[in-house]
Amino acid sequence: MTKDSRRGRRRGSGRADGGGTGTGGTVGSGVREFEIVREFEVGSPPRQVWDAFTTVTGTGGWLWPMEYEPRVGGAAPQSAVVTAWDPPRRLTVRSEGPAALFAERSTLHMEHLIEPCDGGRRAWVRHAHSGIFTQDWENQYDAASKHTDFYLHTLREYLTYFAGRPVTYTHLDAPAAATAEDAFTRLARELGLPPDASEGARFRLSAAGVDLDAVLDFRTPYFIGLRTDDALYRFFGRNHFGRRVGVTVHDFAAHADAKSAEPAWRDWLTRLYG
Repeated sequence: MTKDSRRGRRRGSGRADGGGTGTGGTVGSGVREFEIVREFEVGSPPRQVWDAFTTVTGTGGWLWPMEYEPRVGGAAPQSAVVTAWDPPRRLTVRSEGPAALFAERSTLHMEHLIEPCDGGRRAWVRHAHSGIFTQDWENQYDAASKHTDFYLHTLREYLTYFAGRPVTYTHLDAPAAATAEDAFTRLARELGLPPDASEGARFRLSAAGVDLDAVLDFRTPYFIGLRTDDALYRFFGRNHFGRRVGVTVHDFAAHADAKSAEPAWRDWLTRLYG
């Protein structure tokens, strides 16, 4: 049974919110701390989970391709520095300055704890993400918390169906019109997903010139996840947070080609929002 602890506290507020452990105290004018924590079990051994967090192939399978210098003090993604490197148990990193996704975030501390379960056949995972938002705290916290849930769900999908397989990664942001209030609703309609489609249902869809026989593995007003036999398709309704709708494809097929996939998805998004 998967244990998924979604705790949410804001430092100084004591409130639960958004499925994360959120601590949010004011440290300066318009500047507040945050913390997001998730805990869950996966049916994968600790080393496999560690590789998913720390290798280019692993991170490319559920987040985006990232590379770590495997030592304390080593280079980490987003100009961060490795502060703990204890495979396959603990990874922590710290960075200062704007992040790739949230420019309003000025300080970041990330920690992954992995412990064996069932004699090492499964693993318990704790993800902790904390730092400082320099402006628009409520919106930034809400976005970060919801993205965390979607990314960690995608991690579990990757570990269950595609762990260790080579991946071709494609990411695109839609045109500027994809910040409109109904932008993500339009995308779901273009995919052919019924408004009442439920997670676990299978659909035959078409997008970017590709016919998809896909399982709807995640569905909220903010995100859509589709899983085929060879790929994970992730759709991000970032218009809800003042940004453009985004699409990510993690393609594990042997013939996957990012050079052809990227223009196909760009044309699809341009026709939808152009």
